[in-house]
Amino acid sequence: MQEQYRTVAREGVHEIEINKSRFLCALAPAANEEEAQAFIARVRKEHPTARHHCFAYVLGADGSVQKASDDGEPGGTAGVPMLQMLLRREVRYAVAVVTRYFGGVKLGAGGLIRAYGGAVGEALDTLGTVTRQRFRLATVTVDHQRAGKLENELRATGRAVREVTYGSGVRMEIGLPEADVASFRAWLADTTAGTAGFELGGEAYEDA
Repeated sequence: MQEQYRTVAREGVHEIEINKSRFLCALAPAANEEEAQAFIARVRKEHPTARHHCFAYVLGADGSVQKASDDGEPGGTAGVPMLQMLLRREVRYAVAVVTRYFGGVKLGAGGLIRAYGGAVGEALDTLGTVTRQRFRLATVTVDHQRAGKLENELRATGRAVREVTYGSGVRMEIGLPEADVASFRAWLADTTAGTAGFELGGEAYEDA
């Protein structure tokens, strides 16, 4: 499983103009194909008079799902260069739609490839990317007397405290890099004089 991946920092649109043709690249994070397809449909609806809505998306931390469409442009001149740009930048869980308003001047295959790939590259530069790191989820249980001090120490040492629940005891949901699990167990036992409970859960990705 991938230790980390990069994705789009936020949804947004970046426009470039080449030989009177407008290329609007809309980028968004997408957790699955349903989200990616819904975003593509939304962009189409926002620009009903545009001639082309070419798209590409990459899903999975390892890039296991990859789709691209030329949407009427000559084969391989739009969706593929868009997809290649996402892959070259190591972007995952993201969808790109480039809407083209034709300006009357034909760009040729090479010009189209540069335009569509370039629109995605510039949009990534403008909107930015974030790196997400793989974590093991874990639950720490501790008595109320030690909870406040422990939570402060967890945050002070840069641990990702996701949620704190108060009941008969205090449960803290945290995220740990896989390599830190053993050393964290030892640290927790030492810090709480062996009174804290520790239970490992599944895996998740969070901003690094």
